[in-house]
Amino acid sequence: MAVKIRLRRMGKKKEPYYRVVVADSRSPRDGRFIAELGTYDPNTDPSTFKVDEEEAKKWLANGAQPTEVVAKLFKVAGISR
Repeated sequence: MAVKIRLRRMGKKKEPYYRVVVADSRSPRDGRFIAELGTYDPNTDPSTFKVDEEEAKKWLANGAQPTEVVAKLFKVAGISR
């Protein structure tokens, strides 16, 4: 099973916010997920990013692959493998 760390879109139309989740790569974007790691709100100035660092590092160590956007957010937050 290929596991990805990706964003799950929430909120109303034209005002999205996202949850950072761990999901099977075959599940749909807003579908079933394994674990929730944090949130990302691009609507605030500056944008807000909150994540459980320990949990994120654990999933990265176990082989979960972050998407491009999540990898950039992790880099800004100082989370790496």
